[in-house]
Amino acid sequence: MKSKCYAGNSAVAPRDYVTTMSDPMVHCETLSKSFNGTCAVQDVSVAVEEGSLFALVGPSGCGKTTTLRLIAGFERADSGAVAIRGRLVSGPGVHVPAEQRRVGMVFQDYALFPHLSVRENVGFGVPKGNEGRSRIQAMLELVGLAEVDARLPHDLSGGEQQRVALARALASNPAIVLLDEPFSNLDASLRTRVRAEVKQILKNAGTTAIFVTHDQDEALSLADQVSVMLKGRIAQTGTPEEVYTSPASLAVATFLGEANLLDGHAADGKVQTELGLLPATTPANGPVTVVVRPELVQLHQEVPGGPGEPSGALVHIVDREFYGHDQLIHVRLPSGAPLRVRCGPGQAPDASEGIVASVSAAVSTFPATE
Repeated sequence: MKSKCYAGNSAVAPRDYVTTMSDPMVHCETLSKSFNGTCAVQDVSVAVEEGSLFALVGPSGCGKTTTLRLIAGFERADSGAVAIRGRLVSGPGVHVPAEQRRVGMVFQDYALFPHLSVRENVGFGVPKGNEGRSRIQAMLELVGLAEVDARLPHDLSGGEQQRVALARALASNPAIVLLDEPFSNLDASLRTRVRAEVKQILKNAGTTAIFVTHDQDEALSLADQVSVMLKGRIAQTGTPEEVYTSPASLAVATFLGEANLLDGHAADGKVQTELGLLPATTPANGPVTVVVRPELVQLHQEVPGGPGEPSGALVHIVDREFYGHDQLIHVRLPSGAPLRVRCGPGQAPDASEGIVASVSAAVSTFPATE
């Protein structure tokens, strides 16, 4: 069944948005957008501070690219508002065209002109003259491509093409840079290095940037602030540490990183689970679902209840996935429930039997009906 977006601010006058949306570099308030009667974005509100890197992360089809296009001006919102540097660019009766919003865009496929050199691509849209040439040169040096400025895009690696696209987006001195799945076309071996380079380039330029991604690791490692988007809505916004360690819902917890889910009963700030009595991050009472991150679980070869040993449960190791820098151990609890444990490359016990799994850190809990 098709659904429609419902928003309550469509009648608010533009001047009301200006007075309340003037502080952040980018402020979206209750944005909603439907396509052919199907809701893509509903009541999305985010605030992006000047000079920060902001990630909008969520699964495919959750509305994050549509949100980016609404900010850029490529789509017209059904309701809500967007302000950039305190200037209303989208709202009731207002829609400033994309080319007038001072927004730089880095597309998923980079959208470089194949017949233009690196320098010509970076300079596309930059005013002619000495000032324009100086700006182009500065951007080439910023992204480390000044020495290959005469090459064509097909002569560049994927990472170099990414930096050309970023330099072009920065060359017009935009108020913000928007990046749509900027690393999805790169090989896995390149992705980590290139995203670190892009982060440093944006920080060196002092640029405010918003990027969308479905990659949780990418969002957590790059951004100062993260908004998790699920089914067209913002489910939680916070620092990477906040959204990962203190998820606002079970849906956020299971999307953002690996999660073991256990049944539990909470009372007095603790929760009784198959792994023993664990501290809870937030007060709860009654039946709950407990989220245990794999890295919070320790494996021991001692019998539970020994002197000085933490409480836990006897488990059976059924599989190991070795990644070099760490490994993922698959074990089974006495009930038969699976449990994943992430540890260092040399930290897993040698035996598969007589192993104790324990948790000493606080865990997140959610009502069992959630």
